[in-house]
Amino acid sequence: MPVPVSSASDEARAALARDRAAAQGRLRWELLSQLIRKDLKVKYQGSTLGFVWSLANPLLLLGIYYVIFAVVLNNGVPDYHVYVMCGLLAFTAFSQGVGAASGSVVSNSGLVKKVRFPLLVLPLSGVGFALVQFVLQFPVLLVIALISGVNFLHPPVLLLIPAAALLVVFATSLGILAAALNVRYRDTSHFVEIAMLVWFWLNPILYPAGLVKTALERFGAADLFWLYFLNPMATVVSTFQRAIYQTPTYLDREGVSRELLVDGGYAVYLRNLAMGFVISALLLLLARRTFKRLQADFAEDL
Repeated sequence: MPVPVSSASDEARAALARDRAAAQGRLRWELLSQLIRKDLKVKYQGSTLGFVWSLANPLLLLGIYYVIFAVVLNNGVPDYHVYVMCGLLAFTAFSQGVGAASGSVVSNSGLVKKVRFPLLVLPLSGVGFALVQFVLQFPVLLVIALISGVNFLHPPVLLLIPAAALLVVFATSLGILAAALNVRYRDTSHFVEIAMLVWFWLNPILYPAGLVKTALERFGAADLFWLYFLNPMATVVSTFQRAIYQTPTYLDREGVSRELLVDGGYAVYLRNLAMGFVISALLLLLARRTFKRLQADFAEDL
């Protein structure tokens, strides 16, 4: 049976649209890769130690926190440096990624006003740069854990995969939203900088997550513990700890057993991850719509 002319024409147009979309996708990916490579080259060009400097900040903070909480305050948490580093590296990647993304469009104002290109790659490159550094830093954590005698080669280590995926999606969503708002409202990047200082303490990086549950139990509100994980970064941090640190309890200075991790099983983490992905997906939808609506005025606002 002969194919109708209109049907053949529709198929040709659909194929052309698919090819065009694929070409635009390759162009965006290539542009994003080049921007991330450029940022890495600019940051470490001429440096003798190269990316090792990216470890300086988290390692210095780790040393300070270890001395204060493990040595001076003697919190009793075994291998406290591994426990802290699980959350510290993840949160550092998040805060640096969102911070870099928030100022990415404004800092490239000359490029934005003179050249037409997919502007979305600017905040994505800020987040991507931070995530590349995280990927370079993470093996160091694993080596430190093994040297310290923390054997993470057990099934919980698989939780790293969805936790890392949530970190990427949430940081990307917030970075895109902050970048778009910062062009119109220049206070946004300053607000992000301050918010990250506060946000750090909303995650169980330095203190056991069990402390939050204990505090809620004191007020008869233990059932509300799940609200703590409406913050997706609390889920990322606690899941990284479950995946690598894996020790659910510790003895405090009085010899009383305390909860260190959120839970010793898996179900709670999977529930929290599901909540985190839903929140991040909604935020990503909002961020994309906001960026798309405001980007038409970027050149004028800049």
